[in-house]
Amino acid sequence: MTRQIIVSANAPKAIGPYSQAVRCGNTLYFSGQTPIDPATGALVPGDISAQARRVFENLKAVASAAGAKFENVARVGIYLTDLSDFAAVNAVMKEYFAEPYPARSTIGVASLPLNAQVEIDMIAVFD
Repeated sequence: MTRQIIVSANAPKAIGPYSQAVRCGNTLYFSGQTPIDPATGALVPGDISAQARRVFENLKAVASAAGAKFENVARVGIYLTDLSDFAAVNAVMKEYFAEPYPARSTIGVASLPLNAQVEIDMIAVFD
């Protein structure tokens, strides 16, 4: 099976030895995105909701580059430095996804790159 590397200029460039996403067959694997503004390369200012929106916008840009939409997303992985932000991130997620929702995990972590409060990865499947 061949791997197709997905790159979007509308999402932050990879800051390490990884791709923004990789498509293998009908499955698209997204690397974790943090709330980096792709125009500035800096972490967006604001609360957890602002950071979560930036992350979902980054993921949306990568999905678009692959020809996918959020309707194709089967799984979302959310990493939070403060699990008390769970409800706020849920509210933002509802802005981007409609029922039936994808599967999801939410994990508390000690820290994230650039002191981000949230990182999100996804898996999408094409019909």
